[in-house]
Amino acid sequence: MTQYSIKDIAKLSGVSTATVSRVINNKGKYSEATREKVLKVIKKTGYIIDESAQSLRTNMTKTIGILVPDIKNHFFADLVQKIEEILFKKGYSTFICNTDRNSTKEKTYLKRLENKKVDAIIVISGSGKDGFKFESSLKQIPFVCIDREPQSINDTIFISSNHYQGALDATTYLLNHGVKHPLIVSNRISTSSNSRLTGFKEALRKNNIKFTKANNYLLLKKETDFISFIKKHPNIDGIFATDDNIAIKLLVKLKEIKKKIPDDIQVIGFDNIPIDQYIIPSLSTVAQNSDRIAKITVRNVLSSIKGQGEKGSKILIPTKLIIRKSTK
Repeated sequence: MTQYSIKDIAKLSGVSTATVSRVINNKGKYSEATREKVLKVIKKTGYIIDESAQSLRTNMTKTIGILVPDIKNHFFADLVQKIEEILFKKGYSTFICNTDRNSTKEKTYLKRLENKKVDAIIVISGSGKDGFKFESSLKQIPFVCIDREPQSINDTIFISSNHYQGALDATTYLLNHGVKHPLIVSNRISTSSNSRLTGFKEALRKNNIKFTKANNYLLLKKETDFISFIKKHPNIDGIFATDDNIAIKLLVKLKEIKKKIPDDIQVIGFDNIPIDQYIIPSLSTVAQNSDRIAKITVRNVLSSIKGQGEKGSKILIPTKLIIRKSTK
């Protein structure tokens, strides 16, 4: 088997060895066409990059850590898979860390990623209502927060769906289609669910409906809580669930107590998971644009690694309301 050197790669690519080195190390100036040409030759020849030597030369490991609160959650799993795929194409490996929404586990993983000297960290925090706080002793590691807003964005870039607008759109739709007594149902408190609650409240305010926790809000701790709430508030005729998994469970419970959907109660979820279109009735929902979030996240992570990231930026991605059979 022929062993190729960096000089061979340069000759076959029609560029200098310095340009090949810049492409391999992802540093310096070169065109996208040049990058693609060099990488194509590397792939065709099977040229093996000495990553340990490369790391020593550049002080970079070409690895990025990703913290995710629940890898079983469809939205998070889909988003992380798309981020990983884009990073892989750009020559980066990833360490994916599932924190189970456990703050202790989250801090432990952060320390481990720090010790592995990753080039950057992407954080989808499960820390709760107060938001993520980066307590690293090596704050020079660039990090980008997705979906869950950090306590301070001064040292990072925050990228998220516009949870507020998505909830406002969903609730407004319910109110415009006959709902007089709306309810929002959530199962945990986080910065994203709080934004959705704020959007729900704003829709009520715009329609001159007074929001009260007693009548319009349910924090679901167990599924029997929902049945008890509906029996106590029989006038509820529209529900906005802060995620689709909650909404689907509510649909099952509503059928159990002989409620007709959407005639008696309309239901809208959030996330647009695949099963939504197959259940009966199919679930109206708010879709997040995971493709766009992934692309923007990677772009900002790589810019941050180069020292070009705009710290303090907040980037909100529009959502899309999808109407199916669970609403009128």
